[in-house]
Parts: sequence; structure tokens; C-alpha cells
Amino acid sequence: MSSQTLLCACGLLLALSAFARGQEPDAPAPERPPANDSTKSEPSQVPSPPAPAASPPAPAAPAKPSARKPAEKPKPDTAAKKEKQEEHEPIDPDTAHSTLSHETLGLLPNPFEPYGIKFSLSYIGDLLANLDGGLRRGAVYEGRLNAAVDLDFAKLAGARGLSFHANVFEIHGPALSRDYIGNLMPVSSLEAQATVRLYEAWFEQKFSNDKFSIRAGQLAADAEFITSQYADPFIAATYGWPAITAVNLPSGGPAPPLAAMGMRIKAVLNDNFTALLGVFDGDAAGPGAGDPQSRNRYGLNFRVNDPPFAIGEVQFAYNQEKTSAGLPGTIKLGGWLHAGEFNDQRFAANGLSQADPAASPVPAQHTGDFGVYSVFEQQLASFVGRESERGVGVFTRASLSPDDRNLINFYADGGIAATGPLASRPADKIGVAVAYARISDTARALDRDFEVLDNVPRPIRSAETLVTAAYWAEITKGWIVIPTLQYVVRPGGGWVGASALPVGNATVIGARTVLKF
Repeated sequence: MSSQTLLCACGLLLALSAFARGQEPDAPAPERPPANDSTKSEPSQVPSPPAPAASPPAPAAPAKPSARKPAEKPKPDTAAKKEKQEEHEPIDPDTAHSTLSHETLGLLPNPFEPYGIKFSLSYIGDLLANLDGGLRRGAVYEGRLNAAVDLDFAKLAGARGLSFHANVFEIHGPALSRDYIGNLMPVSSLEAQATVRLYEAWFEQKFSNDKFSIRAGQLAADAEFITSQYADPFIAATYGWPAITAVNLPSGGPAPPLAAMGMRIKAVLNDNFTALLGVFDGDAAGPGAGDPQSRNRYGLNFRVNDPPFAIGEVQFAYNQEKTSAGLPGTIKLGGWLHAGEFNDQRFAANGLSQADPAASPVPAQHTGDFGVYSVFEQQLASFVGRESERGVGVFTRASLSPDDRNLINFYADGGIAATGPLASRPADKIGVAVAYARISDTARALDRDFEVLDNVPRPIRSAETLVTAAYWAEITKGWIVIPTLQYVVRPGGGWVGASALPVGNATVIGARTVLKF
């Protein structure tokens, strides 16, 4: 993504901000009393007796400073509309809910919120154990503190529709998948290098009654693209940003723990159709060897000159109204394109198999990569009516990418979740889900080449599957506990690590705690 492109995006954002402010209706002028008309005769009147002298007026109380209060948006009248509205607000990655939400413990004061400044603070911790299989048995505790600020410039400066969002992570603890299992789909979305890191920092301008908006800055694609509301109870990373993009894209793509410089345009075409387009720098950490998180340890690289990554999505939401005959659902279709160079999964630069002792140490290169995907989510039952989130829903996602330049060429997941299964616990959620990541045929052919050309016994990889069950329990508003059970089938697709070590299926148990202060 070139610096010129990013500058153009920022210029467009400023222009749209000025346009939006220009569209604000002017305040009505106060009515003036009618002027006396000397040409009109008035009936004579008997003069009234003089009124008694009025007592001196009481001194006026000093005016209190007041926050600007722009007109409030109408609240959605169904749970489906509320979910759709929150999907494009600033997202707390710990809860998948908006950072503008007030569903907290109430411990963090926000005295400046009426003036357009809101702080949020959340903590998430995972206690997980690998009981069997993988690289070795063991347990870990990993956590992340997330501090965010949201600025509403409509209240701060009268700039209608302009806002700013930023958040910082403090990440600590080892990683169960990396250190104890070796699988492709981490069992926790927290797994990351221990550090303090700036995550997102962006401006957004909304206009045309919030039907259109543009964001520019350091963004995460997983906040709005390839998402499903029914995946909330599951803590494995792949149920957020799917493994096919996390594994195949440089530095894992613009998703936790590394966001990337870019811009996103959203258009709510009508009550049913929404279109999204995002353009990001294609490598948030930059090229190099080793863990990409080490190359962007503090989230301050702000890279803009790498080959770009673009992603687009069209969403069709149906049965969103109170009067709809059926239950609500959403279909999302999308695709992505990366303009960088990608290693061939089998052949070296001199045309030989990478397993051949005479092969070049440099893999053959392909220019560009792409993928297509779909998301389907459907409510199956509503327990009390459309105004409530209580009900049962299902989701499924599927994605394809080219075989020759990607380790994973097909991915699919799906699950079923119930919200408020008990009337006494309307915010609880329970669900089961399965994720499947298929190793590409080209990568599997390289496994066979090692057996034939290098005389090294090597398992032929096939696919990795992750089965998970979870219960999302709201202890009180702002405090959530999520017990989880996960089973990893064929970690790594059949072997893990540089030595191609075959390992057994892994059984993981544990619990996540989420605190919103």
C-alpha cells in the first residue's frame, strides 16, 4: 500500500468530514415580533391604570457548561437490527461487543463521556491445559489487558459523524498451541508475544445519516470482515479471523495481534444490503525471518509501502423486521486479493522439488494471492420474541484459496449456539462448533517428495480439525466466565515443527474470564 494511497484516503476522510458538517441543518432563526404598521388605525382604548413597580429580578444562576448533544439515532426495535448496528461500531476484541457499550462492572469512571470522550478497560485471561497429545502435556495462563478510548467529535467540536478510536494491548503469558500442541488453529485467540502493543488507531467519518462511512488509520480486518455473531462463545482464534487467512497471509493479515495501516469504506445500501471494502498495507510487520510479532513488537511500525491487501464483502440480511414472517438471518459473500510475492509450496526457484538435495534454497515465487469466502448465519428459534436476543442460531463459513502458493487451500467451520437457554439467565450462551483446515495438494506432494527423494520417512499431511464446546456464563453485568473443551484432530494436518514430528490428537480443557471495568 503506497504512501500516496494512504494520503489520498486521509484527504478523502477530511473532505467527507467537511461535507458531512455542511449537510447539518441550520438551527431555525428565532421568530421576530411583527413590526408596527403606522398606516393601520387601531381602536381607541381606555388607558389602563399604571402597573405597580415590579420587584427587581433575582440574579441569574451562572450558566453551567453543557455538552453538545447531537440528535440521537433511533434505537433498533429488534435484536437482529441491534446486532447489525453494533457490528460496525468500535469493537472490543475481548468480548466482540462495542466499546461504546455500557454493559460493564461500572468501576471505570467516565466523567467526560457527555462531552464526547469515553474510556473503556477490559481484561481477559485464559487458564488452559493440554491433557493429552500434541507436543507435550502442560498448562498455561495467558492474559491481555485492553485499554481503549473513543472520541465523538460531534460532541467535542460540532463535527457531525466524525469519531476516533484507539486501543492498546498489554499481553502476557505463554501460548498453549505454540508451546504444547503445535497446531495450526490456536486454541486461544489471546496467543501472542508478550508485550505492550498499540493495536488499532483510526478516524471514521459517517455521513448521509450514517448510511456511508470511511475509516482510515491502523485497522483490524477481522472486526468487520468474515464475522459471525453466533461464534461468540468460542475462544479459539479461528472462530474470529479464520485459519486460512491467518496462516496464508504475511504476518497473519490485519488481525490480532497485529493491525495494519489502511482504510475501510462501508455503504448501507438499504435495510437488507450492506457493502464493505477494505485496503490495507499487506504486511503489518514487514518482511524478514522469524516471528513477525518480533518485527513489530509495539505496533508502531505504521507500514504503508508493502504490496496491498484488499478485501471486499457484500452482506444480505433478511427477516430483520418485527413483522417479518420468518426468523432473521444473514448471507455474506466476499473475497480478498494480495499483490505481494508468495512462496510455492513444492518447487524451488531452479524448478526442482524443495525435497531434492540439489534444489535451490529459495522457493519458486508467485505474484499475488487471493481467496473467496462465504458466511451464513440463521436463527432457528426465538424463545421470547424478536426484541430479545434469546434463541438458537447456527453459522457456517467456507473459504477457498489457490493450491500452489498456500499451505491451506480450503477452510470451513460451523456451529450452533443458544443464547439465554434459561429464562433466569438470559445473557448466557452455550454452543458447539467444528473447524476444518485442509492442507493443499501442493504441500502434500512435497511430503511425498521427501519420502522419495530424500529417503526421509515423513507423514503425508491431510487436514487439521478442531472440535469445541463452550458455555458463556454472565456472572454479573461486565463479568463473563467461559468454560471450554476442545479436541484437536491431527495437529498441523499430520505433523508439526521443522522436523515434521507426528503428534497425537490433543485434548484441551480450560476457562476464560472476561472483565469489563
